[in-house]
Amino acid sequence: MTAAPARIVAFPAQAGLSRASLAVTRLDLVEFRSYRELHLQVPAGPVALVGPNGAGKTNLLEALSFLAPGKGLRRARGREVECHGAQSAWAVSAELSTPNDTLRIGTGRGEAEKRVVRVDGKPMRGQAGLAAYLAVVWLTPEMDRLFAEGAGARRRFLDRLAYAFDPEHATQVASYDHALRERARLLADGSADADWLAALEDSLARHGVAIAIARAQLVARLDRAACANVGPFPTPSLGLAGEIETLCATMPALALEDLARVRLASDRSRDAQSGTTAFGPHRGDLAVVWREKNAPAAQLSTGEQKALLVSLVLAHARELAAERGAPPLLLLDEIAAHLDPARRAHLFEELLALGAQFWASGADPEAFAPLAGRAHLLRVEAGGIVAA
Repeated sequence: MTAAPARIVAFPAQAGLSRASLAVTRLDLVEFRSYRELHLQVPAGPVALVGPNGAGKTNLLEALSFLAPGKGLRRARGREVECHGAQSAWAVSAELSTPNDTLRIGTGRGEAEKRVVRVDGKPMRGQAGLAAYLAVVWLTPEMDRLFAEGAGARRRFLDRLAYAFDPEHATQVASYDHALRERARLLADGSADADWLAALEDSLARHGVAIAIARAQLVARLDRAACANVGPFPTPSLGLAGEIETLCATMPALALEDLARVRLASDRSRDAQSGTTAFGPHRGDLAVVWREKNAPAAQLSTGEQKALLVSLVLAHARELAAERGAPPLLLLDEIAAHLDPARRAHLFEELLALGAQFWASGADPEAFAPLAGRAHLLRVEAGGIVAA
């Protein structure tokens, strides 16, 4: 895709447009995917992006996803998001309107391929701190089979929901993943210092138990909240599967940490041979059942699985709005796929009622007919962005 030239695109507020309590009102991109340079200003309300496939709609949503910790909605690494022939490193910057303040978040590729983050011009150590400012949740076509594919994607999805309630969870996950990689590297080398391994296993125990408990608390909370679902979406029943997840339901946290240290130490030889770590929350899974049918999500059709996923996202948005005074920023890529018109309209209505800003994309403008007069409708074309 050819990179679009530099442009400033500003869209004023309209009468009747819904206003979100937490919203991105300006997005600036440099050398990002198909955007050589873009400066986009929008009102603090929902945004619908329409246009042909390949025009750059998903690229805008991906840029917004980098305002949260992690690799974004495409799980891209380093230079993968840069324009072809980029003259500088990629960068994403946004102005964020919150219930109490307005702030500026900037991120991009720094030295040694590391991602750098700034908030109001001040550098932030690592990405995890972004979770304290903004909760971002996305739905993409690749997630339509989330419940039928590998457990890793479900863990990442669950952790992203957890960041919204406990920003420290992002730090726990980052620290755990780092210790997990280091332990695996030392075991593979075959000459690891026992004290250094013990230190890493202590970190895995502490952060791992905290992660398992946070996930369990979130799953219990969402399971209760989902029972309040109304309208055409199914009601999910949620649970966690995994050894440490089962233990954390019956053991005090400190006792479970001690058990984890003993287990990790005793598993060193086996883990070295297998190249994996057998015990920890990185082995857990989110189990979802359609409550009314008592049917596991993995056995349902793609459309039914997506409906369950949307139910979860709506329950999460309601809970977050009640606790933090603002729902998350939602990125809904090709949201019309596998959602019938009634469910799609209900999704929009509930998000509007919650005061959520969502950026939704699709090729067919008719998919966004329920948003007429209440959301900003923009057309994305290879040459840029215009009002639709």
